[in-house]
Formats: sequence, structure tokens, C-alpha cells
Amino acid sequence: MHKRLLHLAHDPANRPAIEVRLVQVLPAPEVHSNDSIHSGRSSNEDVTTLASVNHSSRQSIHPPPAFGSSPNLEALALEASKSLAKDGDNSVHANAQYSRPMHEITFSTDDKPKLLSQLTSLLADIGLNIQEAHAFSTVDGYSLDVFVVEGWPYEETEHLKTALEEEVLKIEKHSWPEHCPPKDELPQKAIKLEPDHVSIPSDGTDVWELDPRCLKFETKIASGSYGDLYKGTYCSQEVAIKVLKPERVNSDMQKEFAQEVFILRKVRHKNVVQFIGACTKPPNLNIVTEFMSGGSVYDYLHKQRGVFKLPTLLKVAIDVSKGMNYLHQNNIIHRDLKGANLLMDENEVVKVADFGVARVKAQSGVMTAETGTYRWMAPEVIEHKPYDHKADIFSFGVVLWELLTGKLPYDHLTPLQAAVGVVQKGLRPAIPNDTHPKLVELLEKCWEQDPASRPDFSEIITILQKFAKEVGDDGEDRRREKSGGFLSVLRRGHH
Repeated sequence: MHKRLLHLAHDPANRPAIEVRLVQVLPAPEVHSNDSIHSGRSSNEDVTTLASVNHSSRQSIHPPPAFGSSPNLEALALEASKSLAKDGDNSVHANAQYSRPMHEITFSTDDKPKLLSQLTSLLADIGLNIQEAHAFSTVDGYSLDVFVVEGWPYEETEHLKTALEEEVLKIEKHSWPEHCPPKDELPQKAIKLEPDHVSIPSDGTDVWELDPRCLKFETKIASGSYGDLYKGTYCSQEVAIKVLKPERVNSDMQKEFAQEVFILRKVRHKNVVQFIGACTKPPNLNIVTEFMSGGSVYDYLHKQRGVFKLPTLLKVAIDVSKGMNYLHQNNIIHRDLKGANLLMDENEVVKVADFGVARVKAQSGVMTAETGTYRWMAPEVIEHKPYDHKADIFSFGVVLWELLTGKLPYDHLTPLQAAVGVVQKGLRPAIPNDTHPKLVELLEKCWEQDPASRPDFSEIITILQKFAKEVGDDGEDRRREKSGGFLSVLRRGHH
């Protein structure tokens, strides 16, 4: 079936190719998860969701997709197993062993940015509840997205397919599957997409267009789908050079590029990566910033297996909070705050980086459209609800947990499964039992479901600075003198 859909998707007239079928889903075994589900935020669901279903339909029922993940969201299984443990009725235990039918929906089309978020939004719009999701991209540029959902009568499979096709037709009117940024972001008239260059508004007080002949490329630091990052020099100054791949540049990418330059040229703060300039004449679309020799917090934690002792953790958190507070004071929402976008310099100062999806906040104060990375994303952003700067506060809470544990958030779930758990189950990373109570309190405040209940970064700075004074850093200073600081781990790793 999947090969057939991919074949159909090669013809633009068939995109997206859709298949809907009934599948049989077994209850997941008991799961011992490291993530916590806040009962106060959980949906009002009990064990009957896993009870047997008397299906008299004549439709063919298939086994669930098997792509290497559990048959259900582990978060769902955890909640169900807890409910089962509390229920003494043997008949309920027996019923829970039966499988239940759900619908499997498969989409195939040409792979585009924001496609997955459009599909999840489409399913939510017609009242479907995603229980499992798998997303694939082929080497020749096509996508295959498989969802197991509930919320539609299992005997009305054909009606479901019809409803999906009708919803797709609505989206096609807005150029499926292209993503259009909200009109309340940077005014479109400010960004002109012209054949010879990307025009970015200037107030006449800065000169940031660089001569590409003055750029010298040394080593590639990182590579992604849409661009590469190099260490190099500009007029003998060490710099980081972000290069967009010419073959992947489209109008959306040019808008994001222009947006990043528009924001970077305005910011000046010791905890925000310094903008040097940009090359805006295709095919040389480059953004040049100061070079951060310490690498990213993500690499330090997950590749170098570094550990932050409490005084150092607080210093890093304060650096991040100061940088983010500056951005928010200038009405800039980062929208993709995570360890990989926090860079360290040679003096162990941490700076906020990567403004590819950042936006200047609209005058209304709220924005819509999903962006960022699911594991760090606020629930209101995942759900495509209006959001403001408090979405960054939620992401900061996950970053703080990342600093504390050295782990990847929800590492036993796929990104989309984590997103579903965060929204529908109040899923949050599990806080270690030995965590200081003040950090526990701050974490829980940052990832409140209600954005209005989350603190501002100005409040967070005050909390962290007060806590840092209480902890004291004498012991940490002695340790750093002996070991060379947390950057020494990175430096040893490069030799």
C-alpha cells in the first residue's frame, strides 16, 4: 500500500495521496516511563478506552503499522496501566486484553517544510485524536506520514476518507502544502524576493552586507537539510558562516533567511550571538556571526557527556535568561529555544543563537502557526493556538530540565508522540527525586499548561540569582581551577 501511495504522489494531480483503513490495536503492556503525567492536566479518560469493542462491521481490519515503536503512545499505556492497577474488577482486567479498532490514515506527497504540522492540524480540525504517528521522507523528496487515530465511527471508513479529501481541498486553496507565515509577523512588503538578491529593510544606520570574497571557509561544523555551518574568517576575524544550500532555497526559505537577518542586525547583548553581517545575493545566501569555540550546550551534554554541577548550571541558566529577557524586551520571540541553540564562547559565557524561526511579536501580542522543535515546544504552539512570548518560557523549562539531567526530553518517544502527550496528557519530563525544591518549583512554573501562569524572564533571573547566592560557588570555582571548567571536556574531546 505504501509503495502504491508513493507512486501516486509522483503525479502532482494526486497529491496528497490518501489511504484510510481500519486497523486492530492491542493494548500496550505496562510501561515504566521516566516521564510524568500531571493528573490535574490529564484528559478525562478511564480504562474503558482499552476495553473490548464489539465490532460487527464487515470491513477488513488490518494489524497496526509496525515501524519499530510501541503499538500505542507510551503515555497512554502508562495512564491505562495505572487505572487498571486501581480497579479491582476482574472483568475489566479481562476486557482490557481485547484489541480495539482504530483508523490508520496514510498521506503521501512531495516533502515540504511544515508538512507534518499541517497534517496534524488537518486531523485535529475534523475531530480526530492521534494515538500514534510515523513520518518518513524518501531520498527522492517524497513523504509518507502514517497516523493511527480515534474519534471517528469505525464503520464509516469511507466517510472518513471523503471528509479528509474535502479538508484537503480547502487547504489546496491556500497552496497545499506550502506554509504561509502569519500576516502579523514581519510585514511582507519589508522582504522583497528579487532575482538578484534578497532585499531586507534597513534603517540606514547599519551596514551589514558582506563581500563574499572576504569570507574564507575553513572547516564544516554542522550540516542540515537546508544549509551547512562552517568555521571561517572574515577580514581575519574568526566567524561562523551559515550557508543555505542553493538547490534547497525556495521562497519560504528566502523569507526565513531575510527574517533572521532582520532580527539579528537589531540585537546587541552579551548573551546573544553577535551578528557580523550577511551575503544576500544568490547563490551566496550566508549569515555570518561570531564564532563560538565552546560549541553548543546540546553537544556538551549529549555528545561529550558533560555534567553541569549546580553552581555552573545556575550560571548557564542565568546567561540564557538574560539573553532571552533582552529579546523579549525587544518584542522578539525566539520560538526554537533548546540546547542545540545555546552556544558557549571561550570564556564559558552562554549565548542564545539561531534565529531562523524567530519572529518580531505582532502589535496584538499573540501569534499563530506551529514552529520550533516538538520536544521543547509549548502546548499552545503545538495546537496552533494563539501564543506569545510565554511559549519561550515553556521551552526554557525543558532546557533547564535538559541542563539538570543531561538527557534528551522524552527520549523514549518520537517527537510527534511527545507532542501528543504534552497536549493531551499533560506530559512533562520527570524531575529527578534529588532535585533542589527551588528548581522543582521553577521547572513546574515554566511548563504550566496555562501560559499566563508562567513567569517572565525578568522574574526567572531574580529567582535564579537569589538561588545562586544561596548555593554559593566557592566549591565550583575550586573544581574549575583543577579541571579547567566544563569547556575542558569539549577541548579534550577535540584532541
